[in-house]
Amino acid sequence: MTPDLTFDDFLKVDVRVGRIVKAEPYPEARKPAIKLWVDFGPEIGEKKSSAQITKHYTPEDLPGRLVMAVVNFPPRQIGKFMSEILVLGVPDENGDVVLLTPDKTVPIGGRLY
Repeated sequence: MTPDLTFDDFLKVDVRVGRIVKAEPYPEARKPAIKLWVDFGPEIGEKKSSAQITKHYTPEDLPGRLVMAVVNFPPRQIGKFMSEILVLGVPDENGDVVLLTPDKTVPIGGRLY
C-alpha cells in the first residue's frame, strides 16, 4: 500500500469518464501501445493518450468504449506523441492492463466521487 492521503488530496485528482472516439496503433513506442483520443464532453473536450493495452484490445475494438481517466496531469511526451491524460486500468493475472470502465452507460465528462 501507499502512504495515507487526506480527502483533500484525493479531490485534487480529477478522474472523469470519457468515450474513446479514435484509436490507432503506436508502432514507434518502446513497448506495444495504442494511441487514444478520448472525448470528455464540452467542459474538457477531446484529449489524447497512449496506453500499453495491446494484450486485451486492438485499435478497432476501442472507439465507442467508455473509459476512466485522470484529466488534470500536465501533458507528457511519450516518444513522438504528447499524452494529455492518464487512462486508468488494472492488471489482470498476468500483469496486462484491463481498462477501467463504468458498468452502466453514463454521461461523458462525469467526475469520479
